[in-house]
Amino acid sequence: METPLTTRTALVPETPLGSGEAVIARFPADPATYWRENAWLAVFAMAGGLGILWAVGNAHVWTGAVGGLFAIAVRALYLSSDETRMRWDLTDRRLLGPGTRAIALGTIANVNTIFSAVQIVTVTGDKHLLKYQRDPGAVKAAITRAAGHPRGGMDSKT
Repeated sequence: METPLTTRTALVPETPLGSGEAVIARFPADPATYWRENAWLAVFAMAGGLGILWAVGNAHVWTGAVGGLFAIAVRALYLSSDETRMRWDLTDRRLLGPGTRAIALGTIANVNTIFSAVQIVTVTGDKHLLKYQRDPGAVKAAITRAAGHPRGGMDSKT
């Protein structure tokens, strides 16, 4: 008998902890940050819509603002149930992401902040985003500290 396909999305870490491994911090997505970022995205989409319609000489430039707002609002509402429940766990050995994502602390080459997101770059070039963090600076500091990197930064540019 075939296994049916599933559409379930893992929102929290499902990787089992190793023997003696302990979770030292949890980084859930912050709903307020999610809605704030989408509000800013809507502002930029509205301005872009207005600007494009004005540039092409459309007499109804206001429809650009309505369209930009509607597009971002629909997107934000559709994605909110998943995006606001994502969580990453930091252990004394690994960073565990939603589902079975697991990043050994020793393989983290760089940690960057991008607005409310924290980007993890591994030595093999894999990139992971911890999105909608309330305090991305504190998340970056916790990960770099656990990974044993000095100064809270991963390279000379941080």
